[in-house]
Formats: sequence, C-alpha cells, structure tokens
Amino acid sequence: MPRIALCTLIVCLLAVAAAVVSFVQGSWLGIVWVLLAGLSSNMTWYYVKRGRAGAGRDGSVTS
Repeated sequence: MPRIALCTLIVCLLAVAAAVVSFVQGSWLGIVWVLLAGLSSNMTWYYVKRGRAGAGRDGSVTS
C-alpha cells in the first residue's frame, strides 16, 4: 500500500471517530466529519488502485 493511501486511510478513520463523537455530543458538526470521511475514503481507494496498477508496470507510483 502506498504511503499516501495509508495517510488518507488514517484521516478517514479519524474523521469517522470525530463524527461519532460529534453526534454523541448532539452536535450537527458531525455532518462535516462524515463528508470528510467520504472524501478521504475515495482518495484511499484511488491511491490503492493507482499503486496496484503502477506496481504491475514498473513499480513506480509517481510516474
């Protein structure tokens, strides 16, 4: 897994945790955290797929 994909996965997990905490406390700010979790989840899948496709070619993700 590329490093950027790992970073976006961590951001996704933290955003989900923040959303849960926000909703438990009764704050509607959790909606923003849910949106951020969705965005970072999509970024994670993109970078994982890009890393797999790049590994099959020449091993480089940045080219």
